[in-house]
Amino acid sequence: MATIEDFRKIELVVAQIKEVKEHPNADRLYVIKVDTGKEERQVVAGIRAAYPKENLIGRRVVLVSNLEPATIRGEQSNGMILAASDENGISVLSPDREVVLGSIVK
Repeated sequence: MATIEDFRKIELVVAQIKEVKEHPNADRLYVIKVDTGKEERQVVAGIRAAYPKENLIGRRVVLVSNLEPATIRGEQSNGMILAASDENGISVLSPDREVVLGSIVK
């Protein structure tokens, strides 16, 4: 079980997707540039089968912003876009109204 202190270590912020490219070495991954309101960063996300690129650009998403950077199939990832999955596929989590980029998700 995770404690409330464990949960408080995770930084969740609202970011906006600015650019989406197919990952050059993986059929299920996108390389995505997001704007956190303070900076732009690159993340790698396994949402390619669920969303065409054009449906993601401009979308506000919830980003785990303090993950340790990882190299995923040769591409640097500096965060994680939150998504839910079930028998119907993947659904990226987004605020239900436009909020300021960088807003803290609690």
